[in-house]
Amino acid sequence: MRRVFAVLLALGLSGPAIAATKDSLVIDLPADVATMDPQIQWDTDSYSVYRNIFDNLLTRDTSGKIVPQVATAWRYTDDTTIVFDLRSDIVFHDGTKLTPADVVFSVQRITNPAFRSPQLSQFDQITSAEVSGPNQVTLHTKTPYPALLAQLVKLSIVPKAYVEKVGDIGFNQQVIGSGPFKLRSWQRGVQTVLDANEGYWRGKPPFRSVTFRAVPDTATRIADLRTGRADLTRGLTPDDAVAMKGEAGLTVANIATERVAYLFINALIGPTNDKRVRQAIAMAVDRDTLISALQLGFAKPVDVVLTPANFGYVSDVKAWPFDPEKARALLKQAGAEGISVNFLTSPVYDRRLNEAIQQMLGDVGIKMSITVVDQPTYLKRRLGTPEESSNMSQGRWSCACQDADGVIFPLFRSGSAWSKFSNPAFDAEVDAARATLDDGKRMGHYHRAFEILHDEVPGVGLFQDEALYLMKSELKWQPTANEAFFVYDMKWVP
Repeated sequence: MRRVFAVLLALGLSGPAIAATKDSLVIDLPADVATMDPQIQWDTDSYSVYRNIFDNLLTRDTSGKIVPQVATAWRYTDDTTIVFDLRSDIVFHDGTKLTPADVVFSVQRITNPAFRSPQLSQFDQITSAEVSGPNQVTLHTKTPYPALLAQLVKLSIVPKAYVEKVGDIGFNQQVIGSGPFKLRSWQRGVQTVLDANEGYWRGKPPFRSVTFRAVPDTATRIADLRTGRADLTRGLTPDDAVAMKGEAGLTVANIATERVAYLFINALIGPTNDKRVRQAIAMAVDRDTLISALQLGFAKPVDVVLTPANFGYVSDVKAWPFDPEKARALLKQAGAEGISVNFLTSPVYDRRLNEAIQQMLGDVGIKMSITVVDQPTYLKRRLGTPEESSNMSQGRWSCACQDADGVIFPLFRSGSAWSKFSNPAFDAEVDAARATLDDGKRMGHYHRAFEILHDEVPGVGLFQDEALYLMKSELKWQPTANEAFFVYDMKWVP
C-alpha cells in the first residue's frame, strides 16, 4: 500500500495563481453537518466543521503527539486522579472568558448518561471533575484509564453560562466556542459559513471566512475544484485520486489513517442473529478483490476491526478466509439458504463497495437489499434500536485516539449505542483492558477480545483506510493520520 504522508505536488499548473492575500476558503464535504454541538455527534463531516469552532482540552500536533490546547500541562497524582493546568487568556466568541468551570461543565455534560452523547463510552470512565485552583481542574476516573489523554483530545470546551441559558437545542442551532472561527450561518443541507475569530488566542486565522458546502456527489465536488467553485474537498474515491493526479492546478493528497473500513453485522435481530450466518457472510466477502479492484492499492487489508495505527492491534488473529463453498455449507446448516438481509448506507460510503458486497453475498445465496438514506438519518438509525439499525451496513470508524478502547469498545461492548452485539466474555476483556495502565496486560485482554470477535463476527474488518483529498495547488496543507481538519493550519501560497 502506498503510504504517502506529504502532499503530492501536481505535475503542472494553468491559469493565474491565487494571490497570497486571498482571504476566503470554500470546502466541499460529502455530507451535511449532522450537528454543531460537539458533544452530541462525532461523524466526520460534523467534526470537520465544528472542530474549527471549538478549542479542546488537549489536541495533537501534525506528528500525532498529544499536546496542550486549553490545558497547558497535566500530571497524575495517583492512578485515578489527574490535574490539568489551564490557559487563562482564552475568550469565547461572545466575549466571556473561558474558565475552569466551563471545563468542568463540559466534562459533566458529556459524561451525563441522561444527555445521551454517542461519545459517552469514550468518556464514561471519568467519575467526577472539579475546579481545584484558579486555573486548574482535576479529573477522577473509576479505575486507571490508559486511554484517558487520547480521549480528551476530543473534548471540546463549551460555555457553561450560554448553554444553560439557551438550552441544548438552542446551543446546537447557534453554537459559541472559543476556536479560530465562529459560526455565521448554517443552512441545513446546503452550507455552513464561519467567520474568523480575530481575537483568537493563538493568533489571527489565515482566512476571514470559510464556507463548508454539502455536496454528496463526488463528480460534482471534483467539478467544483476544476471550475474554481471550491478550493478543497475530501472523500475522493481511489479511481478519482488516480484520475486527478497530474491535473493542472490541483493537488491530490493521501495519507494512511487510523480509520478502519468494516462490515457491520447486527447480531441481535433477524437472520444475522445466528452466528453461523455471520460467519458465512465473513467467508463470502473477498477482501482482496475489494482492495485491488475498488481501492486500487489505497488500502491495506486488516484481519480485525482495527488498524496497525492503533494500540491494541493484533496480527495473529486471522480473518475468516474467502471460501464461498464453506459459506454455503454454513448457511445450509443454519437453515438459512435464500435468506434476505437489509443493508443500510448513505451517499458518504462508496456505492461500489456496497454493490460488490451485495453481489458476493448473492453468490452464496443471500439476498441483500440496499437502503440509502442521508448521513444524519443513517447515523440516527445506527445509533437506534437493533431493529432500526438494519442487518448490515458499511462503516469507516476512527476514534482519533489511536487506541482499541475507542474502536471495539463503542462498536461492540454491550450497552454502547453503536453496539448491536452482546457477549459477557467480550465485555469483561475490554472492561479489563481499560482498567490497567500495564500495556502488556492490556494487549493480553485485547487479544482475547479479538478472538471472541473473530468467532462471533458482529463485524468484519476489511481494510485500513486512506484519506484522499483534492485541493487547489496554491493551498498549503498537510493532512494527518488522525484526519484532523484544522483550517487554522491551512494557508494560500503564491
